[in-house]
Amino acid sequence: MARANFEPYGRDFPGGRPTGRFCNGRLSSDFTSEAYGLKPTVPAYLDPSYNISDFATGVCFASAGTGYDNSTAGVLGVIPLWKEVEYYKEYQHKLAAYLGHRKAANIIKESLCLVSIGTNDFLENYYTLPDRRSQFSISHQYQDFLIGIAEVFLKDLYKLGARKMSFTGISPMGCLPLERVTNLDDPFSCARNYNDLVIDFNGRLRRLVRKLNQELNGMKIYFANPYDIIWDIVTKPSHYGLEVSSSACCGTGLFEMGFLCGQDNPLTCSDANKFVFPDAFHPTERTNQIVSDYFFKHLKNLFH
Repeated sequence: MARANFEPYGRDFPGGRPTGRFCNGRLSSDFTSEAYGLKPTVPAYLDPSYNISDFATGVCFASAGTGYDNSTAGVLGVIPLWKEVEYYKEYQHKLAAYLGHRKAANIIKESLCLVSIGTNDFLENYYTLPDRRSQFSISHQYQDFLIGIAEVFLKDLYKLGARKMSFTGISPMGCLPLERVTNLDDPFSCARNYNDLVIDFNGRLRRLVRKLNQELNGMKIYFANPYDIIWDIVTKPSHYGLEVSSSACCGTGLFEMGFLCGQDNPLTCSDANKFVFPDAFHPTERTNQIVSDYFFKHLKNLFH
């Protein structure tokens, strides 16, 4: 399921090639990089076609399907968060060897770290498999467990020299096509219980950010809460030049993602950027651009 290195994924990406990203084109991080006058796409650290000279102006350590919780990565066999931090350390050593320790340290200090994670912990792990549900209640215990991991993660980045960060909350996951079609209480409507959970969890993340901004000397973390802008896009897609938000471009638009979105699926739409979602779980390039533009207005004032 956690593979997207085939069409129609990537068909609107520069060069029209799939890159392993669950999107028809570019991600929010790509648009943010371009808005700062850097590269229009941020290269993946594990892509063998790039080297340290390419990574000096931006690099991506993200792994699709992962989460705060290590067991979430295990669900789909993807790279866990702790390993991403190890890659970040490895990158710093390579950057120092390439540019010298002083210049490399300054790049790390002045770079903006974009962090977006968490949805998979709930939808791919807690609500799908029994283990975490048997250990934690969802109202407090599992959320607190994830917040604890998030705090350690952010402090680790601080110890490694990061000083500027955009830390993204969770979007209204109850409005994902997959959750709408499985909403037995109100079929094809946004699942309110999931969205209420997101509002609660984002509040906890916001309080964590406030706490760390006070505790960590020289650290500036911006909490990017995507809930309101995604909700607005989903409920009023035409305001943003989009046409469809209740279903996705791929297949029936109701449940497909990953290999079910293969290019041979005859139901896949011809123009994904008319949709909010390319598959049942992820935003299209157009949605990513709207969200990036929304947050960049704040980021450019905080991080010059």
